[in-house]
Amino acid sequence: MNYKVKKWKRKRRVILKRDEYLCRHCKRYGKTTAATIVHHVMPAEDYPKYKYVNVNLLSVCTKCHNSFHDRITNKLTEKGMFWFNKVSPHLLSSKK
Repeated sequence: MNYKVKKWKRKRRVILKRDEYLCRHCKRYGKTTAATIVHHVMPAEDYPKYKYVNVNLLSVCTKCHNSFHDRITNKLTEKGMFWFNKVSPHLLSSKK
């Protein structure tokens, strides 16, 4: 995925604003942490048709984002799968 294109930059701003620039994973635990990354819950490489769909995008901090992926295999970790399982039924059942 090309993260330098205008379309992505605009979408990223929209998602960060939607989530009030706070990490949604930290928020689950009552923490207030600034979000700097917009994470593709269903990976863009595997599910390209959902790469710009709002429900598939999640504002997170760097620490949480790194915990969602195994950086060697690039597979989702248990934390990444939590969000995948939460979001995927909404996307896969839609007509998008």
